[in-house]
Amino acid sequence: MLLFAPKHSAAFATAIAQDLGTSLSPAEEREFDGGEHKMRPLVNVQGQRACVVQSLFGEAAASVNDKLCRLLFFVAALKDAGAREVTAAVPYLAYGRKDRRTQPQDPVTTRYVAALFEAVGLDRILALDVHNEAAFDNAFRCHSIRLEAAETFAHELAQTVKDRRIVVASPDIGGVKRAQRFGKVLSKQLGCELDVAFVEKHREHEVVSGETLVGAVEGSEVIFYDDMIVSGTTVLRAARAARRNGAARVHVVATHAAFAPSALQLFQGTDVDRVLVSDSIALPPDFASQAGERLKVLSVAPLFARALRDLDCEAA
Repeated sequence: MLLFAPKHSAAFATAIAQDLGTSLSPAEEREFDGGEHKMRPLVNVQGQRACVVQSLFGEAAASVNDKLCRLLFFVAALKDAGAREVTAAVPYLAYGRKDRRTQPQDPVTTRYVAALFEAVGLDRILALDVHNEAAFDNAFRCHSIRLEAAETFAHELAQTVKDRRIVVASPDIGGVKRAQRFGKVLSKQLGCELDVAFVEKHREHEVVSGETLVGAVEGSEVIFYDDMIVSGTTVLRAARAARRNGAARVHVVATHAAFAPSALQLFQGTDVDRVLVSDSIALPPDFASQAGERLKVLSVAPLFARALRDLDCEAA
């Protein structure tokens, strides 16, 4: 399988390539006056299987929409050049949170993004810890694979929380099933059963309320598990609720570190002891240094490498 990446995802894609024992396939990426661009493969892709790695998060160097367009256009270019099969490996899939109508005449952007991928002939998408699994599965008509970072985080946590009472928690009721699945993975690593808790949350007109914690956490290592952190407000409120109910330590685990500047509040004060995230989204400049030692970033490049290796075995 040929492995490509636009420049904004080259570092993550290189890590995947190293795990696979290969290197990125060469491609030309050019910028034109007025903001337009092009990308073309510099190797013959006729009859070949290809994978394009692009994480769809916004940053100063490129917006979400810019990265999405680059990915779509390059997938189309590969298909036009005769690639037999094209896979998109997307560590963070943009617009995954706009998966249903919450107001009259709302867009369902998750479905529109899926339609764009299908329009350029994408054969398969690999996405990590999607926000709404049912919406993702229903949106894509091409072969879609959902990867989960649970084992990556569980392996790290198992080294530090073993031999203690542990409660896996969701910062809101909507994430309880996700927390339960993670609890099963961590339970297998530790060889013991784990309790699950959640914090009540209500959102109305962008105002969040509700801080009731459901579950017993007194004297426990509480691990709040979620798919992403943006402002940090929800999980910080959940951490404070756990502290009020006697939690000994609070860990926060989230796959996608879509940190806004306000997320630095997680690393101030004593409510949160540790935050684990993946490298599906590159941290904002200087964020890691400001967050300090309580923040740890784990790589999910090996997870994508394993998935691509499995696909190669299936195709053999």
